[in-house]
Amino acid sequence: MSEQAKLHILAIGAHAGDQELTAGATIAKYTQAGHKATFLHLSPGEKGHPTLSPDDYAKQKIEESYKAAEILGADVRYLSYKDAEIPVNDEIKYEVADVIRELKPDIIITHWKHSIHKDHANTHKIVEDAHFYAALKQIERELPGHYAKKLYYSENWEDMHEFVPEVFIDIPEEAFDAWVKALGVYAFARGETYGFPYIDYYKALTVVRGAPVRFKHAQGFMVPRGGLNKRLQWLE
Repeated sequence: MSEQAKLHILAIGAHAGDQELTAGATIAKYTQAGHKATFLHLSPGEKGHPTLSPDDYAKQKIEESYKAAEILGADVRYLSYKDAEIPVNDEIKYEVADVIRELKPDIIITHWKHSIHKDHANTHKIVEDAHFYAALKQIERELPGHYAKKLYYSENWEDMHEFVPEVFIDIPEEAFDAWVKALGVYAFARGETYGFPYIDYYKALTVVRGAPVRFKHAQGFMVPRGGLNKRLQWLE
């Protein structure tokens, strides 16, 4: 595959692990096909452990995120915000916009807007404005403007209010296996923090999303203005 033909997917999550769970199988599919992907974590998600201190859990999650990304064939970036304290302001929006301008993704994936977790809802707002700021050439930053042509919202169990999947990505076995292996790197995904069966839940969800469109496994995504509701491949 030529460099010109490669896509770059930028998956932006509030915490390390968010987009690996919800979009990691899709990312594995595309990186295995020769495309590029980057995870941008706004925070490690360091306050989600019942016994470890935030500092100790941050170190653990950062290590886990790099191991998971390696399995998925992706790169990792972090911003320096704290779990449960991600703000919504122009400072962070421009930080994300600068990453978009630097990496020049074709596709951005992030959280849906309605969430029981404030960091997820805030990240949605941040990314929507950052996507706009990055594209607007009249906003002068260190790097020139870049417009990411496609924006998708991944399916997270905490973000389900009014979430309606409209794009369904077929997940081949090799990508599915890599994704499950990558999720197993995260202690929280293994159920070792508060006991939620993340891996079982998201594996089952790929069956639920795949069955109506006759895929063995699929991940579902929303788009900003809706209305697709069909089986669709990003490369078609």
